[in-house]
Amino acid sequence: MKITVSLLLLTLLLHCAALAQTAPAASLAATLKASKWQKRVLLLCAPNADNADLRRQQQLLAPVRAELNTRDLLVREVFTSQLPPADQRYAREQLKVPANGFVVILIGKDGGVKRRETSPLPPAQLFSTIDAMPMRQQEMRRPN
Repeated sequence: MKITVSLLLLTLLLHCAALAQTAPAASLAATLKASKWQKRVLLLCAPNADNADLRRQQQLLAPVRAELNTRDLLVREVFTSQLPPADQRYAREQLKVPANGFVVILIGKDGGVKRRETSPLPPAQLFSTIDAMPMRQQEMRRPN
């Protein structure tokens, strides 16, 4: 009996793991909606992972991960050539993401676009934009 229950649990876990691997990723719109009032979002949009501007942006952000976390910043890479049609439409129409170019989009906790750049954004400029936001000002005044 004990072995049968264990086998049943193991089978169930394997099925759940398989489903998790094949489950579709959340849509771009759903990801942004889920982040609203919780996180700021930095979208790094490029046609593909080989984009030179995307690589440069990744290099700029790598050493400042702690500061990104301090500012409740969620960084997401968006490869426009790999998006499903509904996400392509959302990116193009709502976020004004070009199909073949690079763009960095900073979205505030309120869901609004706060900054848009078509070249890699230095961390100091990113942080100055965030730190000037009223909500961030409140966060900095709160005791830890």
